[in-house]
Amino acid sequence: MKKLLLATAVMTMAFSSVSSAAGDAAAGEAKSGMCVACHNTDGNSMVPMYPKLAGQHAAYLESALKAYRDGQRTGGNAAVMAPMAKTLTDQDIANLAAYFSQQKAK
Repeated sequence: MKKLLLATAVMTMAFSSVSSAAGDAAAGEAKSGMCVACHNTDGNSMVPMYPKLAGQHAAYLESALKAYRDGQRTGGNAAVMAPMAKTLTDQDIANLAAYFSQQKAK
């Protein structure tokens, strides 16, 4: 019985920390103004050199933005993305990822 209670407590803590780390799509939409020039309002870039963000997995978007921000991603559009990402907190990034991942790719 003690093992079951311990396992339940561990699982509850694990799931609660995951849900609190999740992004808020509405906050991401509000923060997305700086993304519009290259990626469009809904993440469906009209310019081939800028990737479409709409419909991408949130975890991928978070990882990419953090890599730009932290200087770990240096190729491609890093010269443009790194300065933009430098201003973002982890929560901003999670929010943007939640917003763009919920948009429909066109």
